[in-house]
Amino acid sequence: MTTLKIHSIESAPENSKSLLEESLKSNGMIPGLHGVLAGSPNLLEAYQNLHKLFSQSSFNKEELTVVWQTINVEHECHYCVPAHTGIAHMMKVDPSLTEALRNGTAMPNEKLQALQDMTLKLVKNRGQVSQEDLNTFYDVGYGEQQVLDIILGLAQKTISNYTNHIANTPVDEPFQKFAWSK
Repeated sequence: MTTLKIHSIESAPENSKSLLEESLKSNGMIPGLHGVLAGSPNLLEAYQNLHKLFSQSSFNKEELTVVWQTINVEHECHYCVPAHTGIAHMMKVDPSLTEALRNGTAMPNEKLQALQDMTLKLVKNRGQVSQEDLNTFYDVGYGEQQVLDIILGLAQKTISNYTNHIANTPVDEPFQKFAWSK
């Protein structure tokens, strides 16, 4: 089992301290992931910026949840699946959508299914998708911006999922009730 240090504000490198203070202010705690990422101030800053940018993308709260959780489940992230389950509850996303994502069952409608399918294709095929795949995605009402926004979400989730795999980051207490394994 591998581990990486989970930093507090006091133990973090100097350039991570203000980023962790920002995390504490916005989350009411320092998530374990942020504590680990603090070991590289640039990575923590990149993650926080990507999270903010993806949250402000063209997707609504259900669509954000589909992209985040599809990637988390595909990457088998023991930390991010419960965390994003809790976040989805805070965002008031329908719990049946969250459970479908966690359990690998069908999405509640064609548009969200197309979003999940495109997200999975991008993850599994390392960005290689066909024009036919794009056309299927566009046919339900998405466009080029949404393809690119999925890639933005994938960048964010790659940072967190890979870091959590290496660090074996313990699930934060508020999210432990949403524990998940594949």
